[in-house]
Amino acid sequence: MITASLKNYRISPRKVRLVADMIRGKNVMDAKNILSAALKKAKGPLSDLLDSAIANALHNHKIEKESLYVQEIRVDQGVTLKRHRPVSRGSAHPIKKRSSHVSIVLAPRTPKAPKVVAVPKTADKPAKAAK
Repeated sequence: MITASLKNYRISPRKVRLVADMIRGKNVMDAKNILSAALKKAKGPLSDLLDSAIANALHNHKIEKESLYVQEIRVDQGVTLKRHRPVSRGSAHPIKKRSSHVSIVLAPRTPKAPKVVAVPKTADKPAKAAK
């Protein structure tokens, strides 16, 4: 299993999932192209994470990147920093600064074998004699 992870990334998981959903299930080369053209802030760290996973595949498992695809990408909630913003009459409103844990799993894509269509067998009946 080829994995890489990113911990305590200081962007909300909801925002990171928007980018993660774009590359889930894609070929690694297609995922790199998608991330390079994305307009979200999370594209940079996710691109670096994908590069790290590709390097892990090459170094640890001797698998070339042309045969890899993004099998799983998971964005979980990390620690939440709790802050307060002062407002009128001496009160305060809470601010939650959320962070994300991102993990990616790559797998080699195996070529699909051609489907074999089963032909139903007919019972061999003796032919009737012609009269």
